[in-house]
Amino acid sequence: MTLSADMLAVAIAAPGGPEMLQARRVPRPEPGPGEVLIRVAAAGVNGPDLAQRRGHYDPPPGASPLPGLEVAGEIVALGAEAAGFAPGERVMALTNGGGYAEYVAVPAGQVLPMPQGWRFAEAAALPETWFTMTQTLVLRAGLEQDMWVLAHGGAGGIGSATIQIAALLGARAIAVVSDGAKADYCHAIGAEAVIDRSREDIVERVKTLTQGHGADRIVDIVGGDMARTNIEAAARGGHIVQISTLEGGNASLPLRLLMAKDLTLSGSTLRPQSAATKAGIAAHIGQHFLPALSRPGAIRPAIATFPLQQAARAHALMESRAHRGKLILLTLQDGEDKPT
Repeated sequence: MTLSADMLAVAIAAPGGPEMLQARRVPRPEPGPGEVLIRVAAAGVNGPDLAQRRGHYDPPPGASPLPGLEVAGEIVALGAEAAGFAPGERVMALTNGGGYAEYVAVPAGQVLPMPQGWRFAEAAALPETWFTMTQTLVLRAGLEQDMWVLAHGGAGGIGSATIQIAALLGARAIAVVSDGAKADYCHAIGAEAVIDRSREDIVERVKTLTQGHGADRIVDIVGGDMARTNIEAAARGGHIVQISTLEGGNASLPLRLLMAKDLTLSGSTLRPQSAATKAGIAAHIGQHFLPALSRPGAIRPAIATFPLQQAARAHALMESRAHRGKLILLTLQDGEDKPT
């Protein structure tokens, strides 16, 4: 297969709004040692992409300056010492940047086979959020069967991944949404209950649903005043995972209550972590979750798709917080997206 020297990509012209995302021709990357080159069919849109566009989330040293942290596509070339894959394989991958493009070079340890029967656009919705929640909620917070899990932003990417992972592990997810229209979606992907925070008291509803026990694990993307709510809603010995701070990066915490409940509060940023750490997360997903995702009837994420050149539209929709599931950019010009 002959590859062109350049490719179509979406770059950030300058920090600012969605209009700063501009399609242009750029040099095609070459896979380095231990990397594979993927012809991108679909790329997921995530909160960190928006932060990078605004100038608040710089790429780590050596990473592509292009946005895009997850893709699905076909391997077209291998770098030196890259193992475990071959050209022609259909894969999904966590990238270190550069996903908004026709090609991206990715460390082989961050690449996984696509679930059987999935389309590119569906598979591209998994890596960023599933890597994040596998590390923070499963490996670090120790999510187990029958635990109560409170998932803020239940209809979004992180919330959806939280609910689906909880369901696979036999935990009991309570989704928090900003309006009642998103409740049906959360139930469909495995939530046992849904709280509409626009009209319901989160703490009281959690206490009622758990018969006074509280939430054993809480995944928060809201921040700000929600931090106090989380501590009040948590069960004794609970663990609160802070993933984002959409409504405020500072909080006033009831520290005595946090101490009395023996709570853990942890935060994480995935992108700067080492290739070895990300490879370990990928291995866990491949062993423990990928077989279940490949079974007939497995729950798949809700997606909305845009051509790569319309990345600005996707960012504007994500900022409106009116979407459900994941927003996906498609690079396939012929529209071919057959399941595996």
